[in-house]
Amino acid sequence: MNPKNQKIVIIGAPGSGKTSVIEMLIQKGYDCFPEISREVTLEARKEGIDQLFLHDPILFSTKLIAGRLKQYEDAKSKNLVFFDRGLPDVVAYHHYLKTDYPPSFDTICQENPYDVVFVLPPWKAIYTSDSVRYESFEQAKKIHENLMQTYQRFSMTPQPVPFGEVVERVAFIEQQLA
Repeated sequence: MNPKNQKIVIIGAPGSGKTSVIEMLIQKGYDCFPEISREVTLEARKEGIDQLFLHDPILFSTKLIAGRLKQYEDAKSKNLVFFDRGLPDVVAYHHYLKTDYPPSFDTICQENPYDVVFVLPPWKAIYTSDSVRYESFEQAKKIHENLMQTYQRFSMTPQPVPFGEVVERVAFIEQQLA
């Protein structure tokens, strides 16, 4: 694979290990863009809104789309870059919740594809919830299904990353990109 301007997204349901994989990729010297939903959620909490996604899904999603689109644009100057979640994740969550969203979200996803999509499947052994991750493991499995369907709808085929230690998962990703 030619690493020039390769945009690689790591997707998966909440608690599937994405952030740990991204953190190890950063340690190995790769350019990575972090997940921004926690940042948006914590920012809303400062304004007195406990769960912005539940309170105002469109506002939350608009902030996510804007932040992820900025990451996508910033990545154009890099040769190989990883993203912790991508633009289609926003659409997938709306499908999961069966909520409407602006048609512009679909357009943004179609116009800004990722070169490679790795998916970390739901993994009960490592799943935990916290004050920001409120979904149950059963809900995480449904979110996973919506992520798979959404990326495929935008002509991207997620490649499953096997369960294993973080170092093994990162090695798998690197082997696939070699």
